[in-house]
Order: sequence, then C-alpha cells, then structure tokens
Amino acid sequence: MTAIRPIRAEDQAAWLPLWSGYNAFYRNEPTEEVTHAAFHRLCDGSDGFFGLVAEDGGGLVGLAHAVFHPATWTTGTYCYLEDLYVSKEGRGTGAARQLIEGVYVEADRRGAGRIYWHTQQYNAPARSLYDSVGHATSFVVYER
Repeated sequence: MTAIRPIRAEDQAAWLPLWSGYNAFYRNEPTEEVTHAAFHRLCDGSDGFFGLVAEDGGGLVGLAHAVFHPATWTTGTYCYLEDLYVSKEGRGTGAARQLIEGVYVEADRRGAGRIYWHTQQYNAPARSLYDSVGHATSFVVYER
C-alpha cells in the first residue's frame, strides 16, 4: 500500500533517483547546487516550498513538490504544484493521484485559493490523470 507523507531530510538518498528521473523526462539538467538547494528548501519549507513523497514497500516511488505564493487576484495564496513524478515501479498503483490529493489537503489546510500545475501536451498518461483530478484552463504558458 502506498503512503503519502512529507519529505524528510533522511529521504535524500531515496529521493535523488526520483528527482533525476523527473528531470531526465523533461530534459533538464540541474546542477548539484540546485539539486541540493531544492531538497533542503523542500525539507525545511523555506520560500513557501513543501514536498511530499510516496512510499511503497519501504521505498520511495514518487514525489510532489509545491510552492505557496501570494497572488494579485487574492489576499491569500495560490499553490503551484511544480514537480510530480512516480517511478516506473510505482506507476499504476495510484501513487500519482494520492500525491496530488496530498497537495490538495495541504493547500486546503493552508487556505490556498487555487492549486495549479503545468504539463507537456505530449504527456498523455499524466494528462489522463489530470483530467480526472482537475480541469484544463485556456491559459497558454510563455517563458523567456
């Protein structure tokens, strides 16, 4: 059975392969400095970050990283689900849905007015799940 819980400092060695798999999927190559900083910000909750992990059979099979931030459209905060990843071994177990639901619980606890995330158009397996736990908007993302 998969358990969802906050990330802890002692998870670093088990978290790293998940983080690496996530970044490989998106063809991102964070430096060691970025990886180290991300992990510590997730563990200590600095800068509005929080992290969840999915644990199954004594090992980690997934991660969810989110950040709370102020917004001009509310006096409260929004929650951005920045990273979501489940290992090949953890896929099909419901871990991704449970991680999203875990983010929802924390966002509700903190009073976030909105929870949102992005994915690639071609990520059909993830989009199938996302269509069942949220709704697509008409926004198009631009970046520099």
